[in-house]
Amino acid sequence: MPRPTAAQLAYGSCTVIFSTLAMLLLSQTSSGLGIAVITLSALALGLLVAVTVPLPKRVPSGSMAAVPAPAPAPVQERVPAQRETASVAASVSSVSSAAVSAVREPAGP
Repeated sequence: MPRPTAAQLAYGSCTVIFSTLAMLLLSQTSSGLGIAVITLSALALGLLVAVTVPLPKRVPSGSMAAVPAPAPAPVQERVPAQRETASVAASVSSVSSAAVSAVREPAGP
């Protein structure tokens, strides 16, 4: 016997809980025999719901072998661009070194 799926467990448990509550509230029974009958019928209904939940479809192993795998896309190599450093930017631009040092601020606390 195969193991139950998560959907079967969830549907069966919810059915047992909600059907038990509904039947107890609607019947307003207070006897032990009535509660036992309602509980057993709710368990049977939950089992029926869990068994009838559709199972996921399995793909036959022969059909997977007949389908060729798609060719992988060609991988393009990414080359990062060279970044300008502060010293290169200062030497390239016509800004004086005093102006460059004036721009620098101390780090925050």
